Amino acid sequence: MRERLAFTTAVAVIAVHAAVDAFFAPEPGTAWDDHLPRGTVTLAVLAAALLLYPRLRAGARAAVAAVLGVLSLEGALLAVYDARAVGARGEDWSGFFLAPVGLFLCGLAVVLLWSSRKPGRLRYLRRAGLGLATVLGAFWVVVPLAVAIGATHRPRAKVEPAELGRAYEQVTLRTHDGLELAAWYVPSRNGAAVISFPTRKGKLPQARMLARHGYGVLLLDARGYDGSEGDPNVFGWGTGKDIDAAVAWLQRRPDVRAGRIGGIGFSVGGEMMLEAAASNTALRAVVSEGAGARSFREDLLRGPRGWFALPEQAMQTAALAVMSGTALPDSLDHLVAKIAPRPLLLIYAVRSGAGEDLNVDYFRAAGEPKALWKIAQAGHVGGYQAAPREYERRVIAFFDRGLLRAPKEREAAKGGIR
Repeated sequence: MRERLAFTTAVAVIAVHAAVDAFFAPEPGTAWDDHLPRGTVTLAVLAAALLLYPRLRAGARAAVAAVLGVLSLEGALLAVYDARAVGARGEDWSGFFLAPVGLFLCGLAVVLLWSSRKPGRLRYLRRAGLGLATVLGAFWVVVPLAVAIGATHRPRAKVEPAELGRAYEQVTLRTHDGLELAAWYVPSRNGAAVISFPTRKGKLPQARMLARHGYGVLLLDARGYDGSEGDPNVFGWGTGKDIDAAVAWLQRRPDVRAGRIGGIGFSVGGEMMLEAAASNTALRAVVSEGAGARSFREDLLRGPRGWFALPEQAMQTAALAVMSGTALPDSLDHLVAKIAPRPLLLIYAVRSGAGEDLNVDYFRAAGEPKALWKIAQAGHVGGYQAAPREYERRVIAFFDRGLLRAPKEREAAKGGIR
């Protein structure tokens, strides 16, 4: 009875935090009804755990307690990081209480497992089977859920003024769905401008590089990131609207000539730049560095490696859809085919565990003009740091051909850099 009462109390604390996070303290620019899937599904799962818990055997009760305990500790850490960066907000205060709850549930799981040991000749075989089930459960359930929670609760960071080599303006963009996004803009000197995505402070050396060559540079915080309103999603689902807003803003700038807007994206920003360019023809030239997989659809391109990871990726994709309230995006190998005849440059690193080898598949699926650059000595989105002179030569030449030359000149200059 005491165990059940303690478990019920712990779950009640988690439920309160889930309700505060989804309905009572939404992110700036969002409302409670934007989080209906997240809030209702989370509360329903917690209610099911309460109903089933007393009917389960000790081992199953330990598994339920362990999963909720680990995810509670993650929620507490996210609250601490967010509070340290920008100050405690509504959901952070309830998140702090998840720390003792998580520790209690993890401790309860250990006690239940220890007390449920069974003697007998097959006890070692049985324990080996339980160990394997624990490992598979961690990889196929706990890790995907933790990734989805972290992806949709990315702590904001405080953005300090930066040195971009030239004077810049602090501007605010508005998306079609009503969010205000924070951005910096270096005015153009050559009539062309490039959108840098997904954060203002992420890739300042590349912004300075473009500004040195006269390009206007719009550095944009994606929705939910740092200074922008909205819910974050580190896999980028739904942030194509942010790039569309940036394009529309640049089209109204007197220093940017028609047909001279490009984009450069890094990691998830590279993935979203590809998606945005597939539907927004005003993006006339696109550089994507470090694009990888954002759902199980891209993982299927990896063949047997992707098939083995399918249970984990399917769970993660489903959890992301629920936590973000966003529909599953189309596979990037389908989207890149829609960019042509606008030029595309894909950059990826060999020494990266972020699935960047998928750029080979994206390159095959893309139409001309296209280019693929594999940087053997670089880490994830570290191309500029690994080879700054070559990076500047290739990227600036790409944008010069795609944005500054006349259409006939661009047609004559087609051909990929390998």
